[in-house]
Amino acid sequence: MVLVHGYAEHSGRYEHVGAWFAKRGCAVHAYDQQGHGRSEGVRGHVKRFADLLDDLEAFLERVRGEHPGLPVFPVGHSMGGLVVAAFARERQPDVTGAVTSGAALAVNGRESRARLVLLRLMRRVAPRLTVERRIDPGALSRDPDVGLAYVSDPLIFQRMTLSLGAEFLDAASRTLGGGADVRIPMLLLHGERDPLCTAVGSRVFFEQLTSPSCDLRVYPGLRHEIFNEPERETVFADLLDWLRKTSSVAS
Repeated sequence: MVLVHGYAEHSGRYEHVGAWFAKRGCAVHAYDQQGHGRSEGVRGHVKRFADLLDDLEAFLERVRGEHPGLPVFPVGHSMGGLVVAAFARERQPDVTGAVTSGAALAVNGRESRARLVLLRLMRRVAPRLTVERRIDPGALSRDPDVGLAYVSDPLIFQRMTLSLGAEFLDAASRTLGGGADVRIPMLLLHGERDPLCTAVGSRVFFEQLTSPSCDLRVYPGLRHEIFNEPERETVFADLLDWLRKTSSVAS
């Protein structure tokens, strides 16, 4: 498993995820995307969304080298889910399957299109100009401790550059309608009560997928970070069951 974190966070927030799956026989890897966590780069900035796909591709190659012959699954949350979905669509990767959690796909509304046009114009002048992009900690999980840990985390930031904003929205718009291009099994996980990235995006993308091994799980009552909700072990178990079934079919 290769864990791909979301916007403004870092891989360290997934240590409990990695520990749970490692205890059940999985080799779990994670990295900080550029401009995030302990990686280099301007905080909350990317020149091209494709740079994030390049980073994932390079990291997957490293993981394959450490575990030759094992099935490999990228697992992305939120913006990381968008990275994984775009990667599956655009790169036709040599992986056993891919998983998204709360994928940031549903941004195709009129307001988002107008915002994208404005961002494209503004980034030409000042691509690294930052704008506030705060995330309500209460939107993450019903567990108050998750929100408290989020706001006190020194590696979390609350701003993004105009370039990242434009690339993010453009990638989401492009990816949402491209599910038919995906050639690998995918599992889409989402909280029904996710106020940050609506589950509509996962549903729309799933309906376009053609592999019979694809699946969609939408969890009633859960918010954005389903890996941090009180019911997370149910989500983990569903994910592990899918990984095992997909690996057995591929072999």
